[in-house]
Amino acid sequence: MASRGKYLLWVLLSVPALLFVHRYLTSDIWAGDLLHPTGELSARLIILALMLTPLSMLFRGHGWIRWLLAHRRAFGVAAFGYALLHLFFYVLDMETAQAILAEALALGIWTGWVAFLLLLPLALTSNQASMRALKTGWKSLQRLAYPAALLTLAHWIFVHDDMQAALIHFAPLAALQLYRFVHISRARSWRGHRSATT
Repeated sequence: MASRGKYLLWVLLSVPALLFVHRYLTSDIWAGDLLHPTGELSARLIILALMLTPLSMLFRGHGWIRWLLAHRRAFGVAAFGYALLHLFFYVLDMETAQAILAEALALGIWTGWVAFLLLLPLALTSNQASMRALKTGWKSLQRLAYPAALLTLAHWIFVHDDMQAALIHFAPLAALQLYRFVHISRARSWRGHRSATT
């Protein structure tokens, strides 16, 4: 039953990608028209994956949050997959390496490249074999998702010159991470106070 849910999740995560590719191959749409939807979906999946830990603190013990946590790696890998599709359409839209290099140092562009490069090792190590091989280093590597998310936010803002839309998407993540920080700080303070009085 659990494996069936896992496969169903992967099917659901794959459907938008299939629709994007089908739309590109069967219509007169430009590759550039698919840049925003693929990039936005990648950003949303990054946000979802990073929201799950603080959400589990808010909704401790609920079955739905346990299920989402158990499949968090799927959301992270899917986020990279849509970032890769976003890059694919970007290359098609730019057409030449010269055009890509000409704008590579623009703030809205290099932030996207660096975010993609940070997501790459996370996607490649999102498997049980890598977890066993890296041991405690695996969790440290996964923390690259946070700077990747910040760079994705910057990429969104400066490419589209639209801070409002980007912040609307990332505000829930920021609020939940703040809650997580406060929650952990209070727990540590309470443990320190308790050990000092015993």
